[in-house]
Formats: sequence, C-alpha cells, structure tokens
Amino acid sequence: MDETEATLGTQQISEASDFLFLPLDILIVALIVGGISWYLLSKHKKTTTVSSGRSYSIQPTSIALQNPSDNSFIKKLQTSGRSLVVFYGSQTGTGEEFAGRLAKEGARYRLKGMVADPEECDMEELVNLKNIPNSLAVFCLATYGEGDPTDNAMEFYEWLQNGDADLSGLTYAVFGLGNKTYEHYNEVAIYVDKRLEELGATRVYDLGLGDDDANIEDDFITWKDKFWPAVCEHFGIEATGEDINMHQYRLEEFEEVPDRVFFGEMARLHSLKNQRPPYDAKNPYLATIKVNRELHQQGDRSCMHIELDIEGSKMRYESGDHLAIYPVNDAALVEKLGRLCGKDLETIFMLINTDEESSKKHPFPCPCSYRTALTHYLDITQNPRTHVLKELAEYCSDEAAKAKLMLMSSTSPEGKALYQSWIIEDNRNIVHVIEDTPSCQPALDHLCELLPRLQPRYYSISSSPKLYPNTVHITAVVVEYDTPTGRHNKGVATTWLKTKIPDPDKEPMLVPVFIRKSQFRLPIKPQTPIIMIGPGTGLAPFRGFIQERDLIRSEDKSVGETILYFGCRKRKEDFLYGDELLGYEKSGSLTLHLAFSRDQQQKVYVTHLLQQHAEEVWRVIGENSGHVYICGDAKTMAFDVRSILAKILQEKGQMTEQQALAYLKKMETQKRYSADVWS
Repeated sequence: MDETEATLGTQQISEASDFLFLPLDILIVALIVGGISWYLLSKHKKTTTVSSGRSYSIQPTSIALQNPSDNSFIKKLQTSGRSLVVFYGSQTGTGEEFAGRLAKEGARYRLKGMVADPEECDMEELVNLKNIPNSLAVFCLATYGEGDPTDNAMEFYEWLQNGDADLSGLTYAVFGLGNKTYEHYNEVAIYVDKRLEELGATRVYDLGLGDDDANIEDDFITWKDKFWPAVCEHFGIEATGEDINMHQYRLEEFEEVPDRVFFGEMARLHSLKNQRPPYDAKNPYLATIKVNRELHQQGDRSCMHIELDIEGSKMRYESGDHLAIYPVNDAALVEKLGRLCGKDLETIFMLINTDEESSKKHPFPCPCSYRTALTHYLDITQNPRTHVLKELAEYCSDEAAKAKLMLMSSTSPEGKALYQSWIIEDNRNIVHVIEDTPSCQPALDHLCELLPRLQPRYYSISSSPKLYPNTVHITAVVVEYDTPTGRHNKGVATTWLKTKIPDPDKEPMLVPVFIRKSQFRLPIKPQTPIIMIGPGTGLAPFRGFIQERDLIRSEDKSVGETILYFGCRKRKEDFLYGDELLGYEKSGSLTLHLAFSRDQQQKVYVTHLLQQHAEEVWRVIGENSGHVYICGDAKTMAFDVRSILAKILQEKGQMTEQQALAYLKKMETQKRYSADVWS
C-alpha cells in the first residue's frame, strides 16, 4: 500500500468518526480494511500451477514484516528438536559454507543441526541455550579488513565487547577464517573464542584457524575431524557410523514459465529493470560505462581505466572507498558445464530448503533458469572443495575415477597430497574436473546446491568525488594465465569488463555496482604530510588522493607534502597514468619516486627507494606526524614496507626494534598508518 492509499484510508476513518460511524460508513471502513488484508495476504504468497497439475508455492525472497519471534533461534531449535546451532560470519560465502557442512555432519553424531546468521538472530539468547540438553554453539567467523568482523557478525561482535552476559553452561567451539598475509590474522575468531570463555562458556574443542593464503579447506577438515571426537567425548555420545545425505534442497522444475522468474537480480524481483535507491549489495545500481581505455602502452598484458556513470543514483563515495561489481561467468564455460551435465540450460527450476526452520529458503534467487544460475549466481571457476569432490564421486560409473575423487575428499596424507597437486596446483575448476573425469555426469541441480555463490569483485576507486561527483573510476588488470594442464584461465570480472567498450551508436554498457565504504581516508587537515606507497594498480586510490589535494592547492590553500612511491616493470610499458603523475609533479602538487624494476640490469623496487629516502620518511612520519598509506600486494610488498619503516624509525629516530614496532602500532591506532592490501 502506497502513501496515498494510507492517507486516504486515514481520512475516511476520521470523517466516519465525526458521524459516530453510521452503517454506510462502517461498511466502507470494513471494505477498506478487508481490501488491505487481502492485498497483503496475496502479496505474501503466490501459487503457480504448471501443466503437470502440480502446485508450486513460490516464497518471496524477503518479507518486510516479521513476527517478533522470528529471530529466536532458541525457539527454532526447540520446535524442530535440534541441539546444535552453527553461526557464521561470512563476507565471501566460505564461512557460511563451512557452517552448513558442520550442521549437516551433526546428524552423524546424533546432534541435529541448524545454520544461523547472527544478524538475523537475537544473540542475547545464548544465555538460554544451556536449557536445551546436549546443546552446542559453533561459530565459523571470518576476519575482514583491518581485523574487523564481517558485516553480518558486527552486531554480535559489539555485543560481546560491550556486554557482560553470564554464559555459564554454554558449550561452544570456534573456527576462524583468515589470511596470514594480513597483519590481523584471524583476529575476530581469536577474540570471540577468548571472550566467550571469559563470560563463563565452556570450550568443547580448541580454536581452529584457517589460512586462506595456504589451504583453508585442509585447515577446516583437519580441525573438524578432531572437533567431532572431542564433542562425542564431552557429551558421552558415539557416531552413528552412517553416512549423511548432503542434499539440503529439493528440486522443482517447471514445464511452463511461471509468473515470477529471476534473471540475475540479487534479491528483489525486477530490481534491475525497475531501479530504486538505496543501492547496496542486495540492490546494485546499473551503472553505465562511459570510458574503458587501455593504460598499458606496450606489452602483452592489459590494464583498464574504466569510468562509470552514477549520476542520479544518490550513491556517494569518498576517495579510498571501493566499488563492488557483480560480474557474470563466461558464456562458453556455462554452456560447456550444461553440456557435460546433459541438461537443457533454459529449464526453469527452483531449489527449496528442506529445513523449514531455516531463514534461507533458497541458495540463490529462485525460480530461474539453469543458465541464469550458472551465469549470475554460482562460482564455476574456483577450485572445488573436498566435499564437492565427494559428492561428484557418487556420479562416477568408473570405479577407479570414483576412488580417485573419494581419496581427494579424505583426510589421509595421500588424499591431501593428491588434492593439492591435482586440484590446487593444476588449478582445476568444476568444469575441468568433470571434463577430466569422463565417467562422471552429475545432476546439474545438485551442482547448483554444492557450488558457492559468485561474489562481487571489489576495486579501489581511483578518482575523487571532489572532481568527479557523478562518475566512479577504477583501475583493473585483466587476469589471464595458462595452467599446468594446458588450459587458459581467465579472470571472471576483468575478462567480462574488457568486452564492455562504450559505443555511442550502440546500447549502453551496463554494470551492476554498489559502493563499499572504507577506512582508507586522507587526513582531516590537508596540511598534514602524507606518504603513499602503491606499485602497480596499488596506485588506484592514490590517484583520487592526489586529485583531491591538488584541487585544494589550486584554491590557494595550504597543503602538506604529498609524496608517492610508485613502481612498475618498464616506464614505456606499464607506467600507469604517467602523464598525469608527471603533470602533478611539474605543478608542485606531488613529489614522485619511481621504480621501474626491469628498465635496468639490477631490479629496483619501491622498497629500495624507501631505504634511499630514509631522511624524507623520518621527517614525515617521525618529525611532522604525517600519514603513511600502503596499497597493493599483502604477501611481500606490504610486509617488506613495514619492516623498512621500522628500520628507518630505529636508525633515524634512535629507537630500539621494540620501540619502532610500538610506534607503528600507535600510528595504526591514530589512523596514521593505513593499508589497503590483497593477496
């Protein structure tokens, strides 16, 4: 009901009251109330009958009005006879996937499980979980950004930090998802594990730490294979020995096209046609690509400068924020997967959760065609995890092929070694695995249940809203590489974006996007000096920083030193935005230090330049309380930069190693040391 209807109804009721509700007025009011009730009920649920005569109940993706008890996970556990609840904090879907696997495996140990999103639960109910016999809470929590919880776990994390609930009697375990290349490795899981114990809860098994830089799948299965025996010992139970049915969803296929069909929307049906703000991860904005040009002057590599129009979207960004882009999978790869599974990709289907208590009714927006699911919703290019291989094994007619897949899904040393070499090192995706296992022809609907969701790709914004309030710029290297099996793999997003060259004589090139806020910010006072270290596309956010400070300077305002350390292979090949940067240097807005690693016999990197300009670095961060920004590779560059800065503080600031590290830590706390890095 829109605002006009609501106002009209209120006016009619008010006027009727002036006449003490005469019979005719009462009849009018009754009709209005009845009409509104019918409208709400019909919107809540719609039934479509297909030609086979069967009736399908199509649930809405989200319901705005919920009962107050809907977020009570205790009530859901009690009404469904469960005692295991697995909460997840997930930004990319892996934490949710691990939580689902643990909840399913609970049945093998007489613990019926449920997956729960802490954002949708009243987490204060943890104090009452002990009232359910043999109850257990497991937390699969990822660490994101600068040691932060994921968006959906933020409220729970803050509740633990600020509250003092009595959690005595609560039995729990925690598995963390992190990456050792980042400084704040698994910080969230470590804190939650410690904090739950401080509040009186009982740890049933040691904290597990998964490292995505190595093999997080191996870390997870190694942890859970020790976790379950500990659970059995704690509760005095035994494993049933029975294998479990990993099917979480039941399939419905349509012989006729239903009224409601999704075509790539993230949540609301037709949201890509009928756009309305606010725009976010569930409601992306279709931005028009205005510019898509090559930045590399020579060589066989490609780097794109892309400008997207956001005028009229009401989206706002700041220098240092990220642009999220929802990509689509390669059409040829989608077609091949459909062919390998022997399925008509135009078939409309839906997967319905067999767990009626679950808040997640479908793994992705349904109903849709198999083509839409494989194109927009599922990740078909990442290395499949071991539980997927185990499920694939059941579709093998050849016993040797089945045994091979089962071995790779096991926790034996031989199985782990084979998985590492055949899947990880050979870089096989799900299509490659099925191609190289000819006797395996899995059901495509089962694959749709097993495969992870296709995630948005995040790019550091390379423009300033002060200059470009209506466009967002990004800088992206096209990912392409050959694998040991002789295949040529391509990056999902950049390969797709590379084809989107705007042409005024053709339809606009549209891309679903949203803005993700960042803590990567310029100093509040422009007089504060800054050092930016960004080799390669690590330059992206600094382009926006430089634009902003140059604009302030052009207004005859005081601006502190703006120093950039940039590196690439060759000046004449991949010097990104070279003319722009040299122009800023010439005008006095920028101090530029350049490292072209392959323009001379001995390679030179930005880390070498930092050492050469130690006096300048000390002057900025030691004497003038300046800011340092690092963007780029987390594994080597960011680590090396931090080590060099620590040495400069020791040499120029007369500090001990411990004092230097403490100084850098203090800079982080003061937001004077910021990193936007990736592995």
